[in-house]
Amino acid sequence: MSSAVELYEQLASAPDDKTRARLIAEAFERMEERYPEVKDLATQTHLRETELRLQKEITEAEGRVRVEVEQLRAQLSKEMEQQRADLSKDIEQQRTGLSREIEQLRADLSKDFEQQRAELSKDIEQLRAELSREIEQLRADLSKEIEQLRGGILRWVVGLLAGQIAVILAALFAVARG
Repeated sequence: MSSAVELYEQLASAPDDKTRARLIAEAFERMEERYPEVKDLATQTHLRETELRLQKEITEAEGRVRVEVEQLRAQLSKEMEQQRADLSKDIEQQRTGLSREIEQLRADLSKDFEQQRAELSKDIEQLRAELSREIEQLRADLSKEIEQLRGGILRWVVGLLAGQIAVILAALFAVARG
């Protein structure tokens, strides 16, 4: 059966009530096959109630999410502050350690400088002493050579004077004899 008009015609032409009841039952059966039970169908009211319930759940979920987000923000902010504090502490410790190391290096360099200065002073004094000894030795050697030269020059001058005196005396004896 395809339409309500055909059903009406069949009911009007049915010979008895039993046939009419069967036709009505068949029509209900076909209608149930085509359309599920009304209790399973969502009505406009059901849809609106579901929509309101879902909106309420969404609103509640948003509230919970906001609270969780705020808690996470607060926790993250606290952790960041702790990290900053730890980092500042680490930086300060590093600065203190570096300052100590720098002061130690300065002290070591100063000590090394003073040791080198003392060693250089000692070396300079040794060189001065050696130079003084060498100069004194050179003076002594030069004085000795000068004395030797003086003696040689004196002997030479005496010899030269003696030779000249001898020549003059010889010339005087020759003039006197002559």
